Amino acid sequence: MLSQADTEAIDRGAKDLLQEPGIRLDDESVAELAMRHGARPGASAGVVRMPREMIAERLALAPRSIRFASRDGIVSVDSASPSRFWTGAAMFTLDEQGVRPIGVRDLEELARVVDTLENVDAVVGTATHETPPPCRDFVGLRIMAGATRKHLRALCFTPRGGEAMVEMGQVLAGPRSLAERPVFSVGFTAHGPLRWTALALGVFRATAGHGIPCTVNGEPMAGASAPVTLAGAAVVGTAEILAGIVVNQLLEPGRPCLFNLGFAHSFDMRHGFAVTGGPENVLLAVAGAELARFYGLPSVSWMCTDSLSDDEQNCAEKMLAAFSHAQAGVSTIWGVGQVESEKTLSPIQAVMDDEMIGMVRRCLRGMEVSPESLAIEEIRRAGICGSFLDSDHTLRHFREELYETKLLPRQARGSAREGDSFRARAAERVRTILAAAPEPVLSEHERRELELIERRFSRAMLAG
Repeated sequence: MLSQADTEAIDRGAKDLLQEPGIRLDDESVAELAMRHGARPGASAGVVRMPREMIAERLALAPRSIRFASRDGIVSVDSASPSRFWTGAAMFTLDEQGVRPIGVRDLEELARVVDTLENVDAVVGTATHETPPPCRDFVGLRIMAGATRKHLRALCFTPRGGEAMVEMGQVLAGPRSLAERPVFSVGFTAHGPLRWTALALGVFRATAGHGIPCTVNGEPMAGASAPVTLAGAAVVGTAEILAGIVVNQLLEPGRPCLFNLGFAHSFDMRHGFAVTGGPENVLLAVAGAELARFYGLPSVSWMCTDSLSDDEQNCAEKMLAAFSHAQAGVSTIWGVGQVESEKTLSPIQAVMDDEMIGMVRRCLRGMEVSPESLAIEEIRRAGICGSFLDSDHTLRHFREELYETKLLPRQARGSAREGDSFRARAAERVRTILAAAPEPVLSEHERRELELIERRFSRAMLAG
């Protein structure tokens, strides 16, 4: 989407902003660290100016390839890798009983459902309403670890919670270090425009030193916390992300960092609404992927919807995002299972999203052209008006060539069952998954260790 000149203009504008007016770092020790390594004081307290040389030096330390571990193995991701799809964070859950604040059981059940979805690669943590707010990040990590074998992307609520999650991660990594087996990752978002809060910087510091992958999020809102023009929003978000990566490389040289402009929003001027499912979101996510490649870093985006339910609008907006983001080469795409502008998670929607992602991946795999696939001799064998249904060539290739849907109805009208639909089939699959007895994910030793860490940190944090 962006020409080389466009990309260079956004990069130049972002670096101009980091020199004047600079970036506000609401942590005195981090601001001092930045100035010891080349930053200059800004016009007000906490503001530092980052020269181009400093940015280039620190950006060069960030690895070009990032490893994400699951219980079953390790996947390496870089700016040229096929897209990986993750769930997202939320405050509410939606199921056949309606919408309610997300609870411990809801997070556990979502993770169990996602564990069965072949096109979803990671589960993202979320707040659970029964859990005291200071403890929600590490409690969420423990819940997810017991319900899925996939990579765990923890939410971060406090620096102390980050310390607890590091201990939990070391239990899950077993005899290897977290750098060798990064079973969970973290991240935080700039408080724009051009500011990193003490909370965000504290989380970066608390989780530094272990090789834990960190998503650095600029989340500009075009027309509210950034210029209404998409290029202006991209400049602000890029400046925030570059500053966040510099900070992470100061705290831990070589820390794996993901460049995330793909959480950017636009602001609906008529309704005062933060849009997550519009075409502008797609354009900003595509720009984010292209900028990340310019810097040589993996990228992140969010395929979301402004629909309040798992309905037609939801599927239309999320299919547009999933296809556009994956075609643009976004490294990790969040949002599986989400509805209502990132506020709500639905296991039924997660199953529907998995089906849509399968279709997207088949489209992007494209068409192989080779002597075997051209099948000239096979066409001659069948002859004019012949059939290929019973041929060995069809038998050899139909499974990899033809996408076989698990959920989409494909039947003639006369044979269709009343009420049969994509959503109805997804809901039935969720019921089937949750009705089965869950297989243990953790060993008894791991389960006990995680619970001990949770209790120890919960007592200390709630007592203080």
